[in-house]
Amino acid sequence: MRLQVTVRRGHVSDDVRSYVEAKFAKLGKRLHESTLVEVVLDRERNPRITDDHVVEAELHVKGPNLHGREAAQTFEAAADRLVDRLERSIERERDKKVQEPRRRAQGAQPEPVPVEEIEAELRTASDG
Repeated sequence: MRLQVTVRRGHVSDDVRSYVEAKFAKLGKRLHESTLVEVVLDRERNPRITDDHVVEAELHVKGPNLHGREAAQTFEAAADRLVDRLERSIERERDKKVQEPRRRAQGAQPEPVPVEEIEAELRTASDG
């Protein structure tokens, strides 16, 4: 997984940046190594907004890209919430890819053979 962390409007300490990188590294277990994850840290300028620390992420995966946005009072809290939400989204997408072909295959199963036909075939095989 390739991770890009950018900061909009302001400066973020190295501790916060490393924390966010470590949190998003958890997603690496669920993603392909060539997947690009773009994380943007932003701060709202309106003083009336209490949850002014915003973390946005876009995952460029095979199929539809996954997006997420969370706001909290700190970047760490927003990153925690966003990683949890993205993990659920990744699992949901994976389940769609795995379960959907199985559902289609279940509908195409052949009709079961009656027991009488099987017994008749076994009798003719043992007689011959």
